[in-house]
Amino acid sequence: MPPSVLFVTGRLAEQQLRRVIGGLPGRADLVPEIAVLGISVAALMHVDFVRRKLQVPGHVERVILPGWFQGDLSDLDRHFGKPFERGPKDLHELPEFLGQARALPADLSKFDIEILAEINHAPRLSDREIVTLARSYHADGADVVDLGCIPGERWARAGEVTRLLRAENLRVSIDSFERGEVEDAVAAGAELVLSVNATNRDWAASLGAELVAIPDDPRDPASLGPTIDFLCGRRARFRIDPIIEPIGFGFAASLGRYLEARRRWPDVEMMMGIGNVTELTEVDSAGINMLLAGFCQELGIRSVLTTQVINWCRSAVREFDLARRLMFHVAKNGVLPKHLDSRLVMLRDERLLEPGREELDELAAGIKDPNFRIFAAGGKLHVLNRDGHRQGTDPFELFEQLGRLDPAHAFYLGYEMAKAVTALTLGKNYRQDEPLSWGFLTRPEISALHRKNASPDAADEPKDSTE
Repeated sequence: MPPSVLFVTGRLAEQQLRRVIGGLPGRADLVPEIAVLGISVAALMHVDFVRRKLQVPGHVERVILPGWFQGDLSDLDRHFGKPFERGPKDLHELPEFLGQARALPADLSKFDIEILAEINHAPRLSDREIVTLARSYHADGADVVDLGCIPGERWARAGEVTRLLRAENLRVSIDSFERGEVEDAVAAGAELVLSVNATNRDWAASLGAELVAIPDDPRDPASLGPTIDFLCGRRARFRIDPIIEPIGFGFAASLGRYLEARRRWPDVEMMMGIGNVTELTEVDSAGINMLLAGFCQELGIRSVLTTQVINWCRSAVREFDLARRLMFHVAKNGVLPKHLDSRLVMLRDERLLEPGREELDELAAGIKDPNFRIFAAGGKLHVLNRDGHRQGTDPFELFEQLGRLDPAHAFYLGYEMAKAVTALTLGKNYRQDEPLSWGFLTRPEISALHRKNASPDAADEPKDSTE
């Protein structure tokens, strides 16, 4: 017989598994077989139980256990002499799981766009607040911490705070036109100065730090030329920023100025201050960051300045860090930015995997215990146990149909139904005892099942009526 893949499951999931496996396209390297062990709920299996109950034919090449399986798989590898692995926690994800089992994930370790993360109004903050923010930005992916100063004020501690950050082994830039605070910061180790134009280029060119050259008038790109010529003549290191404008205030035209600047100065390094768009557009910032990262990647803009001031931008640094990695991979490999990494898909899931009405009815008919199973499918909540299949859109009405419950059980069901309603509202996948996926913002969640199994009072063997 050709090598086979053995799928291990419990009785309740058997028909669903057979339906999913039956829908897989024919593959010479995948001959599926199913082993149904004597237990209703596959998640209750553990290593000793599988070792005692499972028989693995010699022609089987791989054994796939339910995603909820607990225990050390290496014990089973040694006992059976076959490789064991956990499948997805949702059976409907098996096709993708099997298709990607031997494929390498996208390599997102590389990027070529630098992130400057601004600490806004730094002079208003304490040293501890500045260092805490700087550490956080660096951990989220920022390459340089930018000290944002306040126009019209002289910050006497610019140099001292720069030294604090350099002592943390952080790279620092200073965002100011005030000569004294810029000189103090550069003397203390700031490597980049934002920004220079006709008003300050005379003294800035002699600082020794790299400069960001900007137009005298953002809507007059020609006004950038004299500053570039001046800095070149002084052999100063610099990059240019034609200045992106907020949406509704010249945004499209400002993008055109970046294109024109790249055409006119093809070899000059460029920067974009993306906060003018992310902070000033009332929308979740991840999509904007992805779009601007793509623009920068295509145009060779190798640094961005971003901020995390308004609440919808609270994770902007990490968003752009993921976006720049994705866009580097896209440009290098000539692929679309799709189906590579879903961590920036936060509000909705990539696609819905819902059981159909037939599957739910079939499952309900096979349940012989009082435990509730909760599903979000077809625009409704579904609550199943041996006493029936309740469904509806109002969790309060469904809850009243469940009978008397102890407080802990009632809390658990209320919590799970709240997650299910959220999933229905936003178009997300709901799986009982798992956190909803919020992309890279997802918080780990210890399931009720794992909490119960970790309890000192938990039994050593899975309990089932046929055991």
